[in-house]
Amino acid sequence: MNKRLFLSTSAVAVSVLCAGAALAAEPFKIGLILPMTGQQASTGRQIEAAARLYMAQNGDTVAGRKVELIVKDDTSVPDVTKRIAQELVVNDKVNVLAGFGITPSALATAPIATQSKTPQVVMAAATSSITQASPYIVRTSFTLPQASVSMADWAPKNGIKKVVTLVSDYGPGIDAEKFFKDRFMFNGGTVVESLRVPLRNPDFAPFLQKVRDAKPDGLFVFVPSGAGAAVMKQFLERGMDKAGIKLIGTGDITDDDQLNDMGDGAIGVVTSHHYSASHDSAANKKFVEAFQKANKGMRPNFMAVGGYDGMRVIYEALKTTKGQGGGDALLAAMKGQLFESPRGPMFIDAQTRDVVQNIYLRKVEKVNGQLYNQEFDVIKDVKDPGKTR
Repeated sequence: MNKRLFLSTSAVAVSVLCAGAALAAEPFKIGLILPMTGQQASTGRQIEAAARLYMAQNGDTVAGRKVELIVKDDTSVPDVTKRIAQELVVNDKVNVLAGFGITPSALATAPIATQSKTPQVVMAAATSSITQASPYIVRTSFTLPQASVSMADWAPKNGIKKVVTLVSDYGPGIDAEKFFKDRFMFNGGTVVESLRVPLRNPDFAPFLQKVRDAKPDGLFVFVPSGAGAAVMKQFLERGMDKAGIKLIGTGDITDDDQLNDMGDGAIGVVTSHHYSASHDSAANKKFVEAFQKANKGMRPNFMAVGGYDGMRVIYEALKTTKGQGGGDALLAAMKGQLFESPRGPMFIDAQTRDVVQNIYLRKVEKVNGQLYNQEFDVIKDVKDPGKTR
């Protein structure tokens, strides 16, 4: 009897050990959904490059689990994003969903993250409300209110009292418009007109003509990453800089990925943002050098840093759960992470699951023959104003 009990107990122990070994042997899958083609292709290219760089630097095995990156192109169409997310969860059995170039794509995926208890790491999309769409969403990019409020504090103190706002007509643009306008008016400024441009196939020309006719001190702009060059080109073609209208906005308009192609007309443009490729820290210099070396000289932008830090958050969560983590355990390990990013110090707020970070005021300057967003002031540890009111 004892011998039989011993044998059955041994069999149970062996089966538990085998199950543990099988789990450890299963790859840890990250489904990276990005716009690799279409208007936001620059976003996808930057984030994928940063994710692959992080893996190259930190290895593809964490806590005994092989990490597998599955990259899918959603072309920034929310219905496509949703279908891809479902396939990744059901067929590929991914442990984490990540990426999300634009807000509608992040929101389309939120119910899938909730139902399947799969952490959704938002590396790009920046509307304030995104993290409220699912308790499984964690953000490593930024929010438009963070950047917009900082610019609304700076502008009136620097001779810009009368402004027209020009934003893309979707979640982040509406956030940028609202939070800039409210704070700017609170600080004694006047918003003459608020213009919204269609997100798909935008033509900025008629809107910029309206701005020129209104003769404000400044034009505050938000457009998604990749569209800044078109705004800059048409702004300069209309001679708006020579008419004394200052171009200001969030850092999307002087995107590091496109800045050198904008020409010297961009010099002097002031923006507020959480990352510049010229951020003066050892961590950033190392990041920029490695990124450029791995990507034929391509300069990393704010999307790249969102992807790079997103991978760090996933890796550290997997380490904390010792490779065993299901969705809830991984999510718990992502909350409260505090670390030095190439952007500076950043923190994942455990309550909101949103990023707390420095916002920098920057001016476009020529340095060693290249254009850079040179930081000249910093507002430290900025929480999302969209969640603190």
